This record gives sequence, C-alpha cells and structure tokens, in this order.
Amino acid sequence: MPATPRVSSSFQTFFDEAPDHARAWMSAVEGLSQASALDPKTRSLCYLSVIAALRLTSGIPFHVQHAKSLGARREEVVSALLVGLPAAGHGVTAALPEALQAYDEA
Repeated sequence: MPATPRVSSSFQTFFDEAPDHARAWMSAVEGLSQASALDPKTRSLCYLSVIAALRLTSGIPFHVQHAKSLGARREEVVSALLVGLPAAGHGVTAALPEALQAYDEA
C-alpha cells in the first residue's frame, strides 16, 4: 500500500485555518495545471525543480510522492531536483535527502 503523501504542517494549517483561501488557491492551481501543455509527470518533475531552486523543502515530500505516483523514477526525481544547480546553485542539494526518503517511503 503506497504511503499517504505528507503535506507540510504550514500547508495543513493553511487548509485548516483558511479554508476559503485554500479552496481559491487550489482552484487556481488546478486551472494552471489544465492550461499546461506538459504531461502530468513532466509538470510534476518541473515543479520539483522550481521548489528545490526556491528552497521550499517543506513541500518536497508531498511533491516527490506525487511525481512517483505519476510514474517518475527515482533517477528522474534526482535529476529534476538538480537541474537548477547551474542557475540556482548548491542550495538545490538541500532537497535531496528529504526527497529520496519520501521516494523510498512511497
């Protein structure tokens, strides 16, 4: 049985304490996903690249597990996290430990 994706405590608090805002946010997220020309797995891997570059590591476990559920291999997740290395610098490597743990748990 696959692990339930872990949502960060800050995002869970957002949903619990500001449900109307959260619904509006998720509506925008869904609309942007539908507008994308990328397939879901590629879009998910790209999103991992962005959050690693922005050092938003609290979202890494959830999004890694989502990418895996869409068929992303472990090596693809690692490559997605590191694709921003030349532009964003070594900071993207901070996402690796948590990402690999989340991938292996899923």
